[in-house]
Amino acid sequence: MPADLVRLDIIVPVLMYCALLWWVGRGLSWTARLATAAVTLLLIIVVLLVERGWR
Repeated sequence: MPADLVRLDIIVPVLMYCALLWWVGRGLSWTARLATAAVTLLLIIVVLLVERGWR
């Protein structure tokens, strides 16, 4: 896979994650924001691993 696609494969979900976390986290406490961030990052990692075939 070309290096440009790998970078986009990581950058786009992270940017989407940041935007979604900002939007959802406006009314949450800091503890709830951190928990939401951890769960969302874990889901992004799992999706990337599944798409790449668990290499």
